[in-house]
Amino acid sequence: MNPAVLRTEVRLFRREPGAIFWILLFPALLLAILGSVPSFRHPDASLGGLRTVDVYVPVAVLLGLIVGGVQSMPQTITGYRERGILRRMSTTPVRPSSLLAAHMVVYGGAALVSALLALAVGRIAFDVPLPRQAAGYLLALLLATAAGLALGAVISALSRTTKIAGAIGSAVFFPMMFCAGVWVPVQSMPHTLARIVGWTPFGAAAQALGRAAAGHWPGWAHLGVLAAWTVLLTAGAARWFRWE
Repeated sequence: MNPAVLRTEVRLFRREPGAIFWILLFPALLLAILGSVPSFRHPDASLGGLRTVDVYVPVAVLLGLIVGGVQSMPQTITGYRERGILRRMSTTPVRPSSLLAAHMVVYGGAALVSALLALAVGRIAFDVPLPRQAAGYLLALLLATAAGLALGAVISALSRTTKIAGAIGSAVFFPMMFCAGVWVPVQSMPHTLARIVGWTPFGAAAQALGRAAAGHWPGWAHLGVLAAWTVLLTAGAARWFRWE
């Protein structure tokens, strides 16, 4: 990866107030809003004695990744292809692959910063314990980040224009939000639905993060699902991606 390309993409990202808000700030803000609901700060027997705000912290951790990987990154890369930037770069010593790698670092880093902000808001504002199994939590988060970016790369590969990237991204965005537990926490889903959701990348990530937060090692099945999705989506992106 070319350091100059990475520095340029970081500067461009910092000039996008929309991306900064929705990726970095919105998940923590949503958690703050949910935590301000009095009933969400009381233990719920249906959640195993946890509070609603407790189970929404892993959801907020994943939300920035979903926004960045599924919506923002594909539209940016597709816009570069649409405007001929990738084609022109292919004639210079800077390879287009360096640009793709730089985008994955930028959006992956933004997702991790967003996750840290969500954890900080949960801990400081609502006394949500930090993950008790820190190593397992970090592993699950890194695998989720890899799977989310690979999914974004597939959307970029399949999209010829930014409009198509936006349409595909939106079609994927809402199901992934559901699987992550934005509307219904995974802990509250019926057993059969939770098992089905666990086979999706963000459903598996939500369950793995929830287990690690409670002090258990993330289930190897969920980690395996994340790893499998990362490999399959990366292979698909490499197969279908076009620079022009």
